[in-house]
Amino acid sequence: MVDSKITMEHGAGGEIMEELLRDVILKTLTLKSAGGIGLDALDDGATIPLGDGHIVFTIDGHTVKPLFFPGGDVGRLAISGTVNDLAVMGARPLALANSMIIGEGLEMEVLEKVLRSMDGTAKEVPVPIVTGDTKVVEEPIEMFVITAGIGMAERPVSDAGAKVGDVVLISGTIGDHGIALMSHREGISFETELKSDVAPIWEVIEAVANAIGWENIHAMKDPTRAGLSNALNEMARKGNVGMFIREADIPVRPEVRAASEMLGISPYDVANEGKVVMVVAREHAEEALEAMKKTKRGKDASIIGEVREDYRGKVILETGIGGKRFLEPPAGDPVPRIC
Repeated sequence: MVDSKITMEHGAGGEIMEELLRDVILKTLTLKSAGGIGLDALDDGATIPLGDGHIVFTIDGHTVKPLFFPGGDVGRLAISGTVNDLAVMGARPLALANSMIIGEGLEMEVLEKVLRSMDGTAKEVPVPIVTGDTKVVEEPIEMFVITAGIGMAERPVSDAGAKVGDVVLISGTIGDHGIALMSHREGISFETELKSDVAPIWEVIEAVANAIGWENIHAMKDPTRAGLSNALNEMARKGNVGMFIREADIPVRPEVRAASEMLGISPYDVANEGKVVMVVAREHAEEALEAMKKTKRGKDASIIGEVREDYRGKVILETGIGGKRFLEPPAGDPVPRIC
């Protein structure tokens, strides 16, 4: 049973948000599918069958404090987040819509800087921003950005398709976004500056698909709110499989690990904004890894585990000293207002 009032944890991407989605939103709405993957699946988007292909449709709201942070800003975050939601469902991004809710008093140069960042990020994909909406409100906010996107997929990929025997990959270092923002807020500095990983990842996913075929990519997830631990647990639960992950193989930057220890936050539990967790057929795992590593965003990619029959719906983490423990998703995101 969800609380009688909305709290910050209800939007944080962990177990409390799952309760809100399952017990309130999904139970209240009735028309939730257009013939393909619909709202009940709680995937990164929806699919609509069209001819021999599928339209993939997604929408996301973006709110971050501060608007500008090491490695990115709310504009780059909004474009990347929506592109990545399309990409992890196997869709080539076709077009975006952009809605901005702007607080009265925001400096015009701030708005222009955000828009330039959105434009530059969209060009990286490339994907056009074709429509939008703008509102100005009195409430004490700076800016909220809501982006929607459509793409086309020959063969949609869900986050529920992991099969026993598959191999799990991550496209790069984890924890960069959440730990960079938290360190920035707390004024923690290192010899090497912590930066968010915020970036569109279509190039990485397309490279793997070209190398091994869409049919051999069985599941994907964008490990944003609540991080890697939440993404892995969702794929294990939805696919009704066990996931065995080797901690020693999870790439974490030394400065991110150090900051995590200082802040008391696990890098597994915070948002990433430029990574993909991918589950592929075992016989194509090395080929998929090689394809990732050849891309700009995938040079730190790693095979981190495998899918097994036992402990279905759970994620088992093999620690660096050989022990094993459940990798549980957090109740909420330990770093608020970061995506």
